[in-house]
Amino acid sequence: MPRILGVDIPANKRLDVALTYIYGVGATRAADVCSRAQLDPSTSTSELAEGDIARIAQILQEEFTVEGDLRRRVNQDIRRLVSINCYRGMRHRRGLPVHGQRTRTNARTRKGAKKTVGAIRDRAARKASREPEV
Repeated sequence: MPRILGVDIPANKRLDVALTYIYGVGATRAADVCSRAQLDPSTSTSELAEGDIARIAQILQEEFTVEGDLRRRVNQDIRRLVSINCYRGMRHRRGLPVHGQRTRTNARTRKGAKKTVGAIRDRAARKASREPEV
């Protein structure tokens, strides 16, 4: 299992697919890295030599922001939005969708499980909820 920039990439996958396991590298960037390193994207990562892995790591490190640096930058951007109290920052702070999605229905990933709010229909349950607990 080759290790590139602190990430174990799978040995039994194509090179262009395996590179997408690195945070910040998608399909297009993986193909670009393969062409710059002059490697065939269809080769298996288990067939790579140490020199090939070093070349890929060098290209990723010098020309792209990936892994820890990218995660840090994204978190700093979110913290900045929250600190200046802009609309997007407020949405991040409240845990709601940021990019204009509807929240009346859906948005369960951001909002969490449903919390039912409203009238209690059953008379006995309504009376029990009004009585103070001792």
